[in-house]
Amino acid sequence: MKLLIIGAGGMLGRDIMRAAENAGHEVTGYEHVGLDVTDPERLRRRLNIDRPDVVINSAAWTDVDGAESDEQNCFEVNAVGAGNVAVMAEKVGAKVLYVSTDYVFNGGKQGPYVESDLPAPLSVYGRSKLAGEQATVEANRRSFVVRTSGLFGIGGSNFVDTMLRLGEAGEVLVVHDQVASPTYTWHLAYGLIRLLDSDSFGLHHMAAGGSCSWYEFAREIFERAGMEVATMGATSEMLGRAATRPANSALASEIPHAIELPSWQDGLTSYLAQRAQANEAAG
Repeated sequence: MKLLIIGAGGMLGRDIMRAAENAGHEVTGYEHVGLDVTDPERLRRRLNIDRPDVVINSAAWTDVDGAESDEQNCFEVNAVGAGNVAVMAEKVGAKVLYVSTDYVFNGGKQGPYVESDLPAPLSVYGRSKLAGEQATVEANRRSFVVRTSGLFGIGGSNFVDTMLRLGEAGEVLVVHDQVASPTYTWHLAYGLIRLLDSDSFGLHHMAAGGSCSWYEFAREIFERAGMEVATMGATSEMLGRAATRPANSALASEIPHAIELPSWQDGLTSYLAQRAQANEAAG
């Protein structure tokens, strides 16, 4: 297939590019400066030239706290932009895949959220991504919406790197009352490419197997890295962030023959190995 990746310079976008190439697809990727989702005319021209079979929209406003004071720009990218991409993909006969988030839920459920659970976002970011899901589905009859959780990978700022950096001081404070399914972008990228080979259009949850609190995740990171770090738990209220996060945003899928990703522990192991190789290659 001929794939066009929007947001190809991001952490997930880079891995999607590599996964698609490894699967034998013809791939073209654009970063924000090359293709802005908020510019529908530019999108129209680009897609008319490239004529892809599938457009993957991994471009996003990801500053969760910053969105609380800049709702308009957040919605312009995550919601309006998503609609622009889906419309222009439909016009050239292409499928579209929109990457969404676990933050569309309010966190009140016991156990992981599945596709039939009703969303109720707590933050501007969560509302913008839910609006992006709806805009994508409404604009393109052959659309995939994939919700994922707690991404970490090479080539972007992520929780694992932050913990390793902060842990050098010997102690860290980590929230213990938020549970998610931390997902390695390399695993997710391959799952997304597998999904594109199907006609299973609609909503999918695709995240690492299992769940943990961010405190538990930090403890595991330090143990795997061989670091002795005093890890102290904190409540969400203590951290005083601008945006409210769901207490539980773990994801699972109820779809028959759903694409299952490795566990978050396996993802962490693979990421740390890849990170070590990258650091070694960089000298």
